[in-house]
Amino acid sequence: MLLGITILISAGLIIFVVSPLLAPERAVEGGLPVDVTPLADLKRRRLVIYDNLQDLDFEYKAGKLAPVDYQALRRDYTAEAAQLMAASQDLEVATAEDAWIEREVAARRAQRKAPATPDYTCPKCGFENPLPVKFCGECGARVQPAEK
Repeated sequence: MLLGITILISAGLIIFVVSPLLAPERAVEGGLPVDVTPLADLKRRRLVIYDNLQDLDFEYKAGKLAPVDYQALRRDYTAEAAQLMAASQDLEVATAEDAWIEREVAARRAQRKAPATPDYTCPKCGFENPLPVKFCGECGARVQPAEK
């Protein structure tokens, strides 16, 4: 009886552990997770290259690499890091230009459609209430909204 329960629990545990390994992989639609931006991906890849350069320097100083191999690998890593840095700078410039354009469009739309907002300044103490209120947030006096 005890042996049967042990075998049953062991079989269940084995199935539980092995099932994710045997399941088919699901395809990711965009290629990148939602929270990874192209700029963040470039930065992550550049940091990986920098770590690889540090490891390469350590292995060369430890005597594990020949000078010719070290120079070739260092040149390749440095070139790749430079390409990633240039790509990230280009992307930052494009993003900054897009943001500037969006701000400019929003400002022009706001100028066109700017409705008259009532002023909620307290007549008693002169406090400018930031929200539409019936009573002053500073002194408690009744506030009547005045159109600007």
